[in-house]
Amino acid sequence: MLTRAKVSLQATDAPRRLSHFILAKVLFAMPGAVRKSIFAGEKYYCPICGTNLSRFLVLHRPYHRWCPVCRSLQRHRLLWTFLTRTSILDEQQPQRLLHFAAEACLAQKFANMPHLDYVTADLADPSAMVKMDITHIRFPDHSFDVILCSHVLEHVPDDHKALCELQRVLRPGGLVIIMVPIVGDATHEDPNVTDPLERERLFGQFD
Repeated sequence: MLTRAKVSLQATDAPRRLSHFILAKVLFAMPGAVRKSIFAGEKYYCPICGTNLSRFLVLHRPYHRWCPVCRSLQRHRLLWTFLTRTSILDEQQPQRLLHFAAEACLAQKFANMPHLDYVTADLADPSAMVKMDITHIRFPDHSFDVILCSHVLEHVPDDHKALCELQRVLRPGGLVIIMVPIVGDATHEDPNVTDPLERERLFGQFD
């Protein structure tokens, strides 16, 4: 959190970031019902919280579209829509689901599905059920039917090892859904770049 704050204050768009940070803090401190009332409308719809909205919020990055009620982004709404429009999480088939770096808006939905044995994992988030490095998954082989891993692997130095671990704990015929940010036509990696501000300039994020 401290590094994130330092990078934001040193960035060229520091005033905009600061104003967005304050707006988010004030807005998401309000009860959900109040936020629903403020942003009520018929132009947009969030499939995760089921809210009709006048608009989505643009905070921090210009391409982000936050739901002002459940704080979901486009990628979260896309994943939820995909899962609910397929038979992947069929209620007739009890399944074990492993969710890395679980987003609160999705975690609440999965936790309320009685047919799912739902496990969240993270190395840093204290709210995760299991504190775990994705390159050292502390579960036996073939433990999970479905694994969700959204915007995690770009932060992992040895992503190949992480992929091997995901394959190891996946049951035969199971499904891993991996999402990573991709910008441009070529991949550029340089582990020698350690300055957070330069990392953000080159890779889009300081970490």
